[in-house]
Amino acid sequence: MRVLAYVLIAIAGAYAVMLLAAWRMQERIVWQPPRLAQYPSVDAKRLEYASDDGQALFAFLAGDPARAPGLLIAYHGNADLAAWFAPWASEVERTTGWAVLVPEYRGYGGLSGSPDYLSSQRDARATYRLAREQLGVDSTRIALYGHSLGSAIATELAVDHAPAVLILEAPFTSAREMARGPLAPVTLLWGVIARVHFDTRSKVAELEVPAWVVHGERDGVVPVRMGRAVHAAARVPGELLIVRGAGHNDVSDLAGDTYWSWLRRALESASIRAR
Repeated sequence: MRVLAYVLIAIAGAYAVMLLAAWRMQERIVWQPPRLAQYPSVDAKRLEYASDDGQALFAFLAGDPARAPGLLIAYHGNADLAAWFAPWASEVERTTGWAVLVPEYRGYGGLSGSPDYLSSQRDARATYRLAREQLGVDSTRIALYGHSLGSAIATELAVDHAPAVLILEAPFTSAREMARGPLAPVTLLWGVIARVHFDTRSKVAELEVPAWVVHGERDGVVPVRMGRAVHAAARVPGELLIVRGAGHNDVSDLAGDTYWSWLRRALESASIRAR
């Protein structure tokens, strides 16, 4: 009995340590800004603005929103940079005619601050104000896109400011379900320790805007079943595109014209809704 008691105490201690680590480090797990000696140069217009708490921010703009059918605000993933995403934005503008705005997150790309759940919402709203007030884009001409972590940020923003269309690439269902992989025991008390409350599946079920989803069949970061689940939950589902053989970051490369045709249809559907 004494040995059993020691074992139970050891298990309880290990679980307590795991809970403490998950509580303290969850933002570091969710946001992983690349550390570079020099930020990459970008062939795109850089716009400076600030969040409502004074945090300095910037975004890259491809195209001219005044002449384009609309503006796509695109949020990148957790280990990405707006500069690395800029070539994709330029290809979107070339292929579809839409202007694309790619914001950088606080704590990324030389910006000060530490990203977290609440600041991601605050900064996303600041980017939306930039689009509406500084760029003068009507709300009916704004679409939202997100890749991986960015898909959750875009969906959160869509709840506050309904876009013409919501485009999600490699979306995860919720932060809690993502934690079930490496931190499965922790999810039993997730409601107690969590500060990151992304829940894309439940939010798309409430949105009155089309949710288009694309996912790599062999995604090793966000399982393809999550993309399917997000699409299935959408109140207004758009097209679902599953790309065979694609992982987390090579969907557009492997799908090629199929991807760009899918994206073009998504943005064309936004233009139709805006009329």
